[in-house]
Amino acid sequence: MSTITDPIIDNWYKDIENNLVFKVITIEDKGDTIEVQYLDGDLGSYDKDSWYGSTIDFIEAPEDWSAPFGEVEEDDLGYSDNDSHRREYSDINSGDWLDD
Repeated sequence: MSTITDPIIDNWYKDIENNLVFKVITIEDKGDTIEVQYLDGDLGSYDKDSWYGSTIDFIEAPEDWSAPFGEVEEDDLGYSDNDSHRREYSDINSGDWLDD
């Protein structure tokens, strides 16, 4: 079985044959070298022929995808919504508490 999935920067993949989970971090301008970062933080690369000759499949980002980056602040993970999405009691009027 060979790969039909094209490499896309910032997408996660699994090399099924070698049981490796990784994220594509760069693709060389000529498209011949695909740089990846494995879930354990190690860096690696595939050439175009080895990418399409391997059994690589697209996957969702792992639950703990930030593990390779060590100590990461929550702000650095790309979450920009600091709102807890809870109503402030001062914003609720008595009609909100009563049934119609």
